[in-house]
Amino acid sequence: MKKIFLVASLLSAMTISAQTGASKITIHADQGKTQISKEIYGQFSEHLGSCIYGGIWVGENSPIPNIKGYRTDVFNAIKELKVPVLRWPGGCFADEYHWMDGVGPREKRPTISNNNWGGVIEDNSFGTNEFFNLCEMLDCEPYLSGNVGSGTVEELAKWVEYITSAGNSPMANLRRQNGREKPWKLKYLGVGNESWGCGGNMTAQFYSDVYKRYSTYCREYDGNKLFKIASGASDVDYNWTETLMKNIGNKMEGISLHYYTCKGWEGSKGSATKFDKNDYLWTISKTLEIDDMIKKHIAIMDKYDPKNKVALMVDEWGTWWDQEPGNHTALYQQNTLRDAFVAALNLNIFNKYAERVKMTNIAQVVNVLQAMILTEGPKMVLTPTYHVFNMYKVHMGATYLPLEVTSDSLTYNKTKFPIVNASASKDSKGLIHITLTNVDLDKDQKVTIDLPNVKITKVEGKILTAKTIDSHNTFENPNVVVPAVFKDAKITKTGLTVNVPAKSIISLEL
Repeated sequence: MKKIFLVASLLSAMTISAQTGASKITIHADQGKTQISKEIYGQFSEHLGSCIYGGIWVGENSPIPNIKGYRTDVFNAIKELKVPVLRWPGGCFADEYHWMDGVGPREKRPTISNNNWGGVIEDNSFGTNEFFNLCEMLDCEPYLSGNVGSGTVEELAKWVEYITSAGNSPMANLRRQNGREKPWKLKYLGVGNESWGCGGNMTAQFYSDVYKRYSTYCREYDGNKLFKIASGASDVDYNWTETLMKNIGNKMEGISLHYYTCKGWEGSKGSATKFDKNDYLWTISKTLEIDDMIKKHIAIMDKYDPKNKVALMVDEWGTWWDQEPGNHTALYQQNTLRDAFVAALNLNIFNKYAERVKMTNIAQVVNVLQAMILTEGPKMVLTPTYHVFNMYKVHMGATYLPLEVTSDSLTYNKTKFPIVNASASKDSKGLIHITLTNVDLDKDQKVTIDLPNVKITKVEGKILTAKTIDSHNTFENPNVVVPAVFKDAKITKTGLTVNVPAKSIISLEL
């Protein structure tokens, strides 16, 4: 690779390296050992803004077409993604949610004030039955966030019983009384959420004891096996991970991690659609920080759990921009090609750490933060991030293939990051899938892909790109950023050559 010369600018934190326009990827198709958990492609639904009400749920009597109260268009879009797991009811909302308010006849359920998100009054028409029925219809695993911050041990214990018990017990009979004879399956149980913050402002030491107390009484009924997830760290709080691994250890199956591509929690976070090149490079640089962060959290976990029995669950991640101006609900933001890159880069990284990372949940599925789907009344539009998930779903359950990438770099504020990023896997049919990103806004990349001992007979591809990095889909123009057929991948004696256009995301099937 040619030497890189950096051009410094006194007027901006951004510098761009002189590019060769060439990159190389070596994929070791014979060294794959780790399965990429399907749940890495998980989603998150919180009672926040219009994620639930107006996004997922409109009720059976709504003029908006629905399937048993679930919006037909949103339901079908989520179904298309083959969503493997859906987290609910929060988020911060979870630790103020009392599940008994959301069961029984809907007309008799009490209204509540959503104190975390603007004091909006909710009628509780979407509760436990509605969520678990939805997961059953979507054929995805429910991931329940339990109320540890303001709830009681008894309350959470009875919720698990209500959901999973087939016996002649009070909570099982209450479920039957509410119209569900057969218990649901509940695998993933989050014991609290962000317990260091909105979930109770606890210390790691205190939460460790709280976790053990709550976890003890969340019992397993009638063959249902619980995968209990402790409320883990935010960002670089390695002490939180260390304390929980040391104190809880084998009493948990998973520990969570939250990381947002966000400029901070005070003041403006920046517009989702109005940004310059400098903002874009900050975004890519900030997003890629999660790679080193995951590596350091895993190192701590390895120290206490060398047999890899506790999974790392990145159950909140994604971009966080300013709320869209106008009459929009809380944390509603548009979603551009820039956000699509954040999704693609994160998913490539999560695949790489699939030996320890077993679930991630992007925030959130509809109308909130880096959403898959946006709705407004009867209208719906799919975002660029949705299309990334649809292109990348081929990795779900496949075997991760180790690879090395040699690429020129871009630089933001003295931090270098590669122009080309990639992931590869082999599915049960023997098909190899490669996902590629070229984050350079201006220059194409000629990528040479070496696949030793692999004979390629056919290659097909899709590409996601647009005229500008701030391009996005609207209700009026829903197809500005959509995948197209990609044909610029050529088979060679040793693999492939791929001409990857500037600011593009590509998926290849071999």
